Amino acid sequence: MKKMNSLIQEEDKKFRPDFIKNVKIPPQALDLEEAIIGSIMIDKKGLDEIIDILFPEIFYKKEHQEIFRSIQKLYYNSKPIDIYTVSNQLKEDKNLEFIGNESYLIELTQKVISSAHIEYHSRIVQQKFILRRLIRISSDIIENCYDDSTDVFELLDKAESKLFEINQKYLREKTYENTQILIMKAIDKIKKVESNKEGLSGISSGFYKMDQITSGWQNSDLIIVASRPGMGKTSFMLSMVRNIVIQQGIPVVIFSLEMSSIQLITRLISSETGISSEKLKKARLSNLDWKSILQKTDKLKKSPIFIDDTPSLSIFSFRAKCRRLISQHGIKLVMIDYMQLMGISDSGSKLRNREQEISIISRNLKSIAKELDIPIIALSQLSRAVETRGGSKRPLLSDLRESGAIEQDADIVLFIYRPEYYGFNTWDSDEKDSCIGQAEIIIAKHRNGGLNKFRLKFINDQVKFIDFEEKGISSSLVWEEDYKKIDKESFFIETVNENNDFFSEEYSQDEDDLNYH
Repeated sequence: MKKMNSLIQEEDKKFRPDFIKNVKIPPQALDLEEAIIGSIMIDKKGLDEIIDILFPEIFYKKEHQEIFRSIQKLYYNSKPIDIYTVSNQLKEDKNLEFIGNESYLIELTQKVISSAHIEYHSRIVQQKFILRRLIRISSDIIENCYDDSTDVFELLDKAESKLFEINQKYLREKTYENTQILIMKAIDKIKKVESNKEGLSGISSGFYKMDQITSGWQNSDLIIVASRPGMGKTSFMLSMVRNIVIQQGIPVVIFSLEMSSIQLITRLISSETGISSEKLKKARLSNLDWKSILQKTDKLKKSPIFIDDTPSLSIFSFRAKCRRLISQHGIKLVMIDYMQLMGISDSGSKLRNREQEISIISRNLKSIAKELDIPIIALSQLSRAVETRGGSKRPLLSDLRESGAIEQDADIVLFIYRPEYYGFNTWDSDEKDSCIGQAEIIIAKHRNGGLNKFRLKFINDQVKFIDFEEKGISSSLVWEEDYKKIDKESFFIETVNENNDFFSEEYSQDEDDLNYH
C-alpha cells in the first residue's frame, strides 16, 4: 500500500508542472496594481497624473477595485488621500473587511517609497485590462459563431462595434497644448492661406461664391447639405466632386447609400461630356457622342474618386472604412448620400427610436471628422413641413428631418432651393427675375463665419450645378447686388424637356433627385 501511495505521489509531481504550464491565466500585473495603490496613499500628487487613465474595473483583483473606488470618491470630493482616509471611506462603504482590513492597506504602502513611475505602471495595468477585454470579446464571438441562428453580418457589426468601443473608451488620450504651441500653429496656417492664390484655407468647392463665404471646406468640419427630394442634393454633391477631383486632383470618397456606384458614375459622365443623362440612360448615342465619351472620360478614369455603395452602412463600418481609405489612398474629403440611410447596428439600437439613432449618427459623424481631421459632407432630407408651408417654400433649420441634433452638431448647414420645382417662374425679389434653371444655395448655419445665400445655374438634362459668372468678375458676396449688375437674359438657360411635369404622380416626394431627366 505504501509503495502504491509513493507511486501516485511521484506521478502527481510529474503531472502538476504540465498542468500549471497549460492553464491560461488572464493577463494581469498584480505587483504593479499594488505599487499604484500604495504610491497613491503615500503621495496624492501621483493620482493627478493617472486619474484619467485608471478606473476601478481596470484592476484585476477585486480588492484593488474597491480600494481604488474609495480613492476616487475622496478625490472627487476634494478630500485628502492617505491610509487613514482611505480606510475610513472603505469602512463607510462596508468594504474594509472585504479588502483585508487596515493591515492590507499598510502592506501596500510598505511596497513602494514614491510615486515616481506611477504613470508608466498605470499604462501597463491598462494594457493588461484591454487584453482581458479582447479575450472576453473574442470568446463571445467564438460562442456566437457556433450558433446556427447567428447572422454573420450582424455578428461582424457587433464585433466591430465592440472593438470600436475599446478604442473610444480606453485608448483615446487627452492632449493639452499651451498657447505658445497653438499660436505658432495658427500663424503657420495663416501663412499657408497667404501663399494660396485663391486665398482659401480649406478645400475649394469649385463654386466661387461658396468659397468666398466659407474659405473652402475646413478640416474637422461636418457640413450638412439638405433639401426636399427633387431639389438636386446628389447633383450638387457630384458637381462638387467634379470640381474638387478632376480640376484640383484631390482624393474624395463617396458613400452612396441610396444610388448604386454605376448610377453615380453615369451622372459624372453626363456632367463631364455634356451628354444628357436621358440619352445615356436609354443608350441613344450617336458616333459623335461615343467619341465625346471616349475622349472626355479619360480624366475621369484617372481621377482619385472612390465610391462605396454599401446599403445601410453602420457608423462603425463607416469609421473603419474612412481610416483605411485615408491610410491607403490619402483621402482628403468624405461625402455621404444620405445620412438618414445610415444605421448604428449595436445591441441597444432596437430600444431607440429613429430620432435618437439620427442624433447618435450625427454626433459620431462630427466626432469622426474631428478625429480624422478631414471635412465630411453629409446630405440630409428635410421634413414635409416645407411642402405644407405657404409662401416661397424656402427651407428653415427647423425643417431638418428626424433630429435637431443635426443642426447642433453641424459646422455648416446648406439648403438647396429651386422655386421652379414648385411651379414658380420668377424669384420673390423686387426685380421678379426669372428662376428657370436656377437654384439658391442658402447658408443657414456657419459656425466659423457669416450666413449668406447665392444663386447657381442648374443644368437639368446634365443634372449639374455651375457658377453664374467666372471667378474674379465680382467680389461682392451679396447676391442681390450682383444680379442688379448682370445682364440676366444672357444667363438664363432654357429647360431642355419642357414636357416634364414635376407634379405628376410618378415623382414621389419621398424620393431624392433620382428622377431628373
